[in-house]
Amino acid sequence: MDRMEEAPGAEMETRSEGGGRGRGSYIRKPRVCQFCIEKATVIDYKQGDMLRKFVMERGKIRPRRQTGTCAHHQRALAVAIKRARHLALLPFADD
Repeated sequence: MDRMEEAPGAEMETRSEGGGRGRGSYIRKPRVCQFCIEKATVIDYKQGDMLRKFVMERGKIRPRRQTGTCAHHQRALAVAIKRARHLALLPFADD
């Protein structure tokens, strides 16, 4: 039997759009690694202004899912940020 025949006047169930991935979900466009596009061989720790884009206001390193960097460049980026912190080019934490 059809649902409408079982209970007249009952509300019809609504299904989420997007192939059944859940309520209100959407597919995010994949980010591409900025360093892979520029074909960067080395991430330099002396470029403090470039490294600031990958650090939060509180001083934490941004994760890959926020920045879109690949795993290889994220590891190199973390090392460069840590070296820049030791040379006082970047702060350890926000004051």
